[in-house]
Amino acid sequence: MRSILHHRPTWRQHLSSPPTPYIQPHNRPLKFHHVRLSSSTSTSPSNHTLLYPENPGSSGSHHDLASYAAYAARTGLDVTSKTYVGTRYEYTVAAALAPLGFDLRRVGGRDDCGIDLLGVWRLPIPSYRSPKSSQPVPLRVLVQCKAASAQSTKIGPHQVRELEGAFAGAPPAWRGSFANSPYPTSSPSSPILGFLVAQKPATKGVRDALGRSRWPMGFVSCTADGRLEQMVWNVRAEEEGLEGLGVAVRFSEGEGEDGAGGSEQRLVLTWRGRPCDPVRDL
Repeated sequence: MRSILHHRPTWRQHLSSPPTPYIQPHNRPLKFHHVRLSSSTSTSPSNHTLLYPENPGSSGSHHDLASYAAYAARTGLDVTSKTYVGTRYEYTVAAALAPLGFDLRRVGGRDDCGIDLLGVWRLPIPSYRSPKSSQPVPLRVLVQCKAASAQSTKIGPHQVRELEGAFAGAPPAWRGSFANSPYPTSSPSSPILGFLVAQKPATKGVRDALGRSRWPMGFVSCTADGRLEQMVWNVRAEEEGLEGLGVAVRFSEGEGEDGAGGSEQRLVLTWRGRPCDPVRDL
């Protein structure tokens, strides 16, 4: 038996004077490589080429959790170091969001402007279907991950301001719109959404800061082992096309560590109150 417990973001605020984004310094030019969103010959945005910045830290040695674990073992990397903990968490977040339709790539580095993951979010909802194609249109996403879980480490409004600055300092493909882009959007540029991800649920200060922001943003709570516990976004994100999209908790029967029956829960997407399956590959 499965049951769905629906919930929508309970915080929505509008302010006439949005805060000025904090922009982290960017002194060195970034290198980019091409990645196509789809191998289709369609003229839809899913066939556009995105230019991902190269990750100077990986040098092709790792690209996901498994390859990073092998890399750490091979090089004797200290698993208690901030570098290991942070990198592992970024790969964990990318893997945890994949079942919801996210396709994210780690790009963090010294000149990343605070951005740890870049990619797209494929939404199977009518408002994100291109008039030139029946295929769902991927929404571009940038993500900042906060791996710290210590009680003394607080995720506050200043991290939201840093995420606002990431929009201005993002790579070109995550700033403007593609030429003649058929992306449906309420603003001149095509939809770009930012997410702040941390191991703890959003505090009231974080929720208020997101609600005040003029940027389309959201917050995700993801544990160190990749369990999604919270996902919310602000009104600006809804105005960019997420209106009608929601998040629910799905309970399913599972088996506990002692072999006894139990229940597992996970976050799922809903469309107008009904569960919907994300688009993972086009």
